Amino acid sequence: MKPDTLPHISKFYHSVDLQIRFNDIDILGHLNNTVYLSFYDTGKAYFFEHIMDGNINWQKVESVIANIDCAYVAPTYFGEEIEVWTRCMEIHEKSFRLQQMIVEKKTKQLKSCAETVMVCFDPVSKTSQKISDTWRAALEKSMKFY
Repeated sequence: MKPDTLPHISKFYHSVDLQIRFNDIDILGHLNNTVYLSFYDTGKAYFFEHIMDGNINWQKVESVIANIDCAYVAPTYFGEEIEVWTRCMEIHEKSFRLQQMIVEKKTKQLKSCAETVMVCFDPVSKTSQKISDTWRAALEKSMKFY
């Protein structure tokens, strides 16, 4: 993913505030690169909860991450107010692609961006499966906002 090809923030559907903890900071004084993926997971969880109107069984595995492409654009420092924005880019038969970005809340300065391919998954058979009608409808509805 190239940050210069990222669409304007107005093309994103959902955001959630993030809190930087002191132990998230590395020896160089900025957010450790491993923490960004955790922040993207938080953004995905709140995005899913939102598009599914809170009707998610977190004990049931319905999709797994197949690939993440993350770009680090600008350092993030302790005390900065940041948020993660999430949107669904594509829906296929068994997978969908999300695009996310972490920005400084007030200035909207881009800190990082990521694209994630999620594959619908059956944990019993350990195989991919078609996206359920419920999930497809929720993802499609979220895409109508841009």
